[in-house]
Amino acid sequence: MSSYKELLAQREKLEKQIEEAKSREYAEVLNEIKQKMADYGISLSELGGGRAVKGGKAARPRAGVAPKYRDPESGSTWSGRGKPPRWIAGLDREKFLIEK
Repeated sequence: MSSYKELLAQREKLEKQIEEAKSREYAEVLNEIKQKMADYGISLSELGGGRAVKGGKAARPRAGVAPKYRDPESGSTWSGRGKPPRWIAGLDREKFLIEK
């Protein structure tokens, strides 16, 4: 039976081999994907580009929310959505409202 230290050394050696194999294969796979995209005229947007796809069409990007509050000291802004930043947390928000 192998000792704990021997097993750790074996694991380290295997992890290095795994990383080397992944690095070698990565370039090959990337080139293969690029070639197939060129051959078939596939664009990045057709692959989804990191956006959700609904019914075969890319989802419409969300519009940003205008800031509602501003920190007078740093100029940082906050839309009023989500967790409040430290500069406004627990304070009266009326004095931080941005004039329209």
